[in-house]
Amino acid sequence: MTLLIDLFGYLSIILHGLTITAQSVALGGVLFLIFLARPLAHRLGPAGTLLLRDAARLSAWAAAAMALCSAANVALETAALAGTLDLPALGILGAGFAVAGIVKTAAALLIAALLFARGGRAPLAPLLALVVVALGAAVATTHAAARLDDRLPLALVEALHQLGAAIWIGGIPCFLIALHHAKDGAAWRLAGARFSRMSMAGVACILASGIVMSLLYIGDWQGFYGTAYGVMVGAKIAMFLMLLGLGGMNFLLVERLRADPGTPILRLRRFAEVEIGIGITIFFAAASLTSVPPAVDLTQDRVTWQEIVERNTPEWPRLRSPDHDVLALPALQAKLDAEAAARAAAPQAAFVPGSGAMPPRNADDIAWSEYNPHWAGLFVAAIGLLALANQAGLRWARHWPLLFLLMAAFLFVRADPEVWPLGEIGFFESLRDVEVLQHRAFVLLIVVFALFEWRVQATGRRDGWTPLVFPLMAAGGGALLLTHSHAIANVKDQLLIELTHTPLALVGVVIGWSRWLELRLNPPMSRVAGWVWPAGLAIAGCILLLYREA
Repeated sequence: MTLLIDLFGYLSIILHGLTITAQSVALGGVLFLIFLARPLAHRLGPAGTLLLRDAARLSAWAAAAMALCSAANVALETAALAGTLDLPALGILGAGFAVAGIVKTAAALLIAALLFARGGRAPLAPLLALVVVALGAAVATTHAAARLDDRLPLALVEALHQLGAAIWIGGIPCFLIALHHAKDGAAWRLAGARFSRMSMAGVACILASGIVMSLLYIGDWQGFYGTAYGVMVGAKIAMFLMLLGLGGMNFLLVERLRADPGTPILRLRRFAEVEIGIGITIFFAAASLTSVPPAVDLTQDRVTWQEIVERNTPEWPRLRSPDHDVLALPALQAKLDAEAAARAAAPQAAFVPGSGAMPPRNADDIAWSEYNPHWAGLFVAAIGLLALANQAGLRWARHWPLLFLLMAAFLFVRADPEVWPLGEIGFFESLRDVEVLQHRAFVLLIVVFALFEWRVQATGRRDGWTPLVFPLMAAGGGALLLTHSHAIANVKDQLLIELTHTPLALVGVVIGWSRWLELRLNPPMSRVAGWVWPAGLAIAGCILLLYREA
């Protein structure tokens, strides 16, 4: 229980991200059935029958996942509150968030039951009613429900935002099913044109509601760049623009089908796959937003533009590290050990992972924290340059993934000096600290995709699932980086550090999905994508070289 409470904040963001993803696919799938699959089934012939079956099946499983994630979220929050406030669990289940979660779980289970039982022929009116109930319950756990003023208008705007995400991003998996079953240009054009209109409606919902929420939750330009809420909204906007670009190119391809039914649709499929991936990343960014207050509520400790410019003015990278024993925590532990020895008493731990207290920091800690990303930046920049050389035909450079293993070993040792192998805190004990846990997870990600990608580069394989490990890991790492936070007491310093994380996360998303397109598209588009991700690695290395904490 204690460990659960310690990790509650981070686990709740991850679980909320999974819930939003499942919700969007489930509700988007139902809307796809209502507005595309059922009306067009008879015109698509046998492909229409298969589309109804598979779209209903996918939506049913997504609804089941939504119910599971929603129930797990209620259980997690209930357990955390019961453990911290010593309240009875039954009493907590009567709170607004728990009631909303239970309602959403029930609605999702009913959607799944209807679709599993009746498939694509499930009655539309009950399904649509359950979509409305699930959407209302989801809105009841957002910032809109917690406002004292304008609660109803904000709730309607939030519902419009989530509805737009479900129609557009949540409907894409079913659209891919439609493209799979359709066998000719006329059918592709029919399904593509209808889904394009649905997507434009979803985009309009997202855009209109996003503008309203930005005005009401952010308020002004300083709230946009000077608060964690504003910065995360900026990341969502950047990824939304990526989605608009991909969706726009797919729209043009669908229009080409009108004139030439023989137009290849491989690009349409691959871009749709990338839209799903970026959409899921946006969902995790949205989950992160729920963990921070709206910018309009944070009137103190905002970061000024001058502070951002000063912190990000380029300086020569720090390539020399301070000694471990001059860091604040080892120095404090040595002092406590000496005092305990003088009293012949048991030594007191200077820092307990997961206790909620911030570890002490001094100027040498800042220098240590800057040294690590600067050397990591050298590794990543070198990897990017070698990958570019490999793209240019220099085959000796194909072993560039092995440098990731060296970087992973460096980060494993250096990332958290207070824990094993440098510090006195044991490996498993240190995992109670959320920041340490995230660092270890990133190191594991680096090792996994380094090993897989080295095998891919060494053998030249492009088929099977093995080559897809690197793009999925890179894109997933970018998504997780948006949920990463530093345990620093000073709110301004924490935000200034995380301002570096956001561009790195966005670059990670571009790296992962451009590599995906290189593997999944045909020339010449694959060759273009093949130059994008190595350049992205080099850019990520430069960002790390500019990292500063003071």
